[in-house]
Parts: sequence; C-alpha cells; structure tokens
Amino acid sequence: MFQKILIANRGEIALRVLRACKELGIQTVVVHSTADADAMHVRLADESVCIGPPPSRDSYLNIHQIVAACEITGADAVHPGYGFLSENAKFADILAAHNITFIGPSGDHIRIMGDKIEAKRTAKRLGIPVVPGSDGAVTDQKEARRIAAEIGYPVIIKASAGGGGRGMKVALTEADLEVALQTASTEAGAAFGDDAVYIEKYLEKPRHIEVQVFGDGFGRGVHFGERDCSLQRRHQKVWEEASSPALNAEERARIGGICAKAIADLGYSGAGTIEFLYENGEFYFIEMNTRLQVEHPVTEAITGIDLVHEQIRVASGGGLSVKQEDIKFNGHAIECRINAEDPRTFTPSPGTITHFHTPGGLGIRVDSGVYSGYKIPPYYDSLIGKLIVHGRNRVECMMRLRRALDEFVVDGIKTTLPLFRDLVGNADIANGDYDIHWLEKYLAKEE
Repeated sequence: MFQKILIANRGEIALRVLRACKELGIQTVVVHSTADADAMHVRLADESVCIGPPPSRDSYLNIHQIVAACEITGADAVHPGYGFLSENAKFADILAAHNITFIGPSGDHIRIMGDKIEAKRTAKRLGIPVVPGSDGAVTDQKEARRIAAEIGYPVIIKASAGGGGRGMKVALTEADLEVALQTASTEAGAAFGDDAVYIEKYLEKPRHIEVQVFGDGFGRGVHFGERDCSLQRRHQKVWEEASSPALNAEERARIGGICAKAIADLGYSGAGTIEFLYENGEFYFIEMNTRLQVEHPVTEAITGIDLVHEQIRVASGGGLSVKQEDIKFNGHAIECRINAEDPRTFTPSPGTITHFHTPGGLGIRVDSGVYSGYKIPPYYDSLIGKLIVHGRNRVECMMRLRRALDEFVVDGIKTTLPLFRDLVGNADIANGDYDIHWLEKYLAKEE
C-alpha cells in the first residue's frame, strides 16, 4: 500500500479522496492555487503545497509543479480526481518516469479512449455495441453525404477530441449537412486544437446510460451496475440515478457483462465508465471516461463499496477486493449536482457563502468542500456540492430527496437548488419518464 498520496485536484473531489486516504491510514498531500488557500481539503490534509496563482493553467494543470510537489513531499502516488489532469496521458507517463504511481489507467489506455474515433474502433473490437456511423474522421462533403445517406438522417457530427457539447452539430437533412460539418470542424479546432470530426446516427429520444467498470490490470474486470444520467443541460449532467428506471434486471446484466468482459480483455487497470445512448432496448457506445466520475456516489450507495478505496487498492497492486458475484445492488440512489449558478440561466454565481446548512438523516450524504463564510472563487467549475440520497426503492428515494432539498440551505449566492425542488415534484421525473432532451425542453417552457 502507498505511504503518501498527493491529491492533484480541488473542491469536493479532493476532500472525497482525502477522506478515503485517511480511512486507509495513508498520509495525504494536497496541492492548491493561491485562490484555494482556505479550502477545506487544504485545512484537513497532512501537508499542502501551493503550486501557483488562480488560473488552472498555472496551477492545477501545471504538471511540472505537481511533480515537484511529489518530490518535495515524498509522495509515492498521485490521485487526480476528475477533470484537470485526470485524463491526461502525458501526465500519467511523466509520473511513471519519476517512479510515482498514477492512480488510474495507463497512459496508453487514456490515449485510446481520449480519441473518440479510436475509442469507437476499440469498443467495436471488444464487442461493445456502437452507434452506426463513420469508421474514422470525415474529411470532405462528398464522403459525409455518402455516410449520412447510408445510416439515415438525422445525423450528428462530433469532434474526435471533443467533449461537453463543443464541436457537436446535428444535421436533420442533407441540406443541413454542409454547414453542420464546417461548423463542428471549426469549433473542434478552436476548442481542442484538433479539427477532426466524425458522423454518427442521431438518436432522437435516447437516455444516457453509463456502466461503472473496474479492471485489475491483469485480465480481470467487473462492473458495478449502471447509472442513468439523462437529465442534462448543454450536454452537462445535473441529476444522476442508480439504477436506471428504464432498465430491467436482464438488460442490466447483459450490458454489464459486455462491459466487464471488454475491460478484462483490454487489460485495463482502475476505474472507468463506459457511456451509452439507450433507445428502444438497444445500447450504443458514446465514449469511455478513464477516471472516477462526479456521480460515483450513487453507485457506492447501491453497492456499499467505496470506489476510491478500490482505486487505491488496484493502483497499489492489490487487485480487486470483490468478484462479480460479490457485487449486489440494493435500493435506489439519486444525486443532484449543486452548482453556484443561477437556476434558470445557469450563469455562474461566485461570491461568499453566508450560511451553509446541509440536510441529514437516514440515507442522506452530502459531498462538499464549502462552509459558511467560504468565498467561491470565479476561476473554476461551479460545482459546490453533491446531494446523494438512498432509499429502499425509487419511491422512497424520491420522498427522501424532497425532504433533503427542503432542508438544504445555501445563502449569499445563487445555486441550482430551486431547480431540483421543481424537478422532484414533476410527474415525468416521478415516473422516470425522461430522455436526454427532457430538461432543456422543460427549461425552455419555463422561460
């Protein structure tokens, strides 16, 4: 087991990893920018190192400074959390060159899954169902028209190196295709430094289903069930559930088994999430995230397994602590992402939190690094906390969530709490009857 882990992140995920390390008796080092000097994870860590000014490029994305912090403090491993350097293959390679363990997959696996085209090819080779579309990057209009005609309209053009909805355009007809292709390519080049795009069949009312997987790096793989992340705005998840209201036990076992086998065959090490669009009983691979997910707590709630403990165990060479037959799914869990944003416009709302009170009681968990008097800096992601609720079934979970949202108080800034209070009382949400477009249509009607 590791002696000392450096946590290369901030906010609630840094605190989440820190707590896991303390439970395992592992010393902790956190890095922070000058803007985060008073953050909760900095206060609670055994050691902290300031690595630069507020902008991420000068601090949390500064590989040289983070490696130097490892060497200064004697950290023998780095946990990257999510975001920032968590899916940076170069970072994983540099740590390995310095004999520091990256708590995550190999740089090669990060590279494969970080390129959307290569990821799709790999998924197909591993037996994972994929969305019909181009086999690689599409470079001209003639080729685009041929592929679109084969798979049928509507189609979606996506950036190969993309994410978060950037470099993504829908063409409903052939007349839309030329502009969509050009626009997506231009956006992709500007956002990611790579203008390669590809074409896929556009599914009109799919759900977003993701499967939590783990590999031990030696040919063993397991899955921890699925999460439903269909409630999104601007392609960003806001509400996640485990298990999905849309799947039955047979579908769950089928797609979970496919994903676990694929991870084993890939020789993958650590946590990963294989994401799908799901429509009319069929799963279609979107991408694989080679890191811990923001929404991992709902999986922990229904399995009773600490996924960060599992990450650390696997990275240290200890292998997986469970076999597939040991993993049982109990009850239902929902996570709401509490952002420092206007609940309707989603405009960021940095500032000082004057009063912060979290709900409690059976089945309630709040992951947050903020506190009364904490000043939210304007430089980073607006996520300030996650409310996770667990119940014996979905009905109980929804009742408990309504109560917890009523108890949650964040004063001094705007947050997305009012949005969730609206959603928990909506009939479609109560019935689990929604798709990836539902929330944006709901918000448009509310304007």
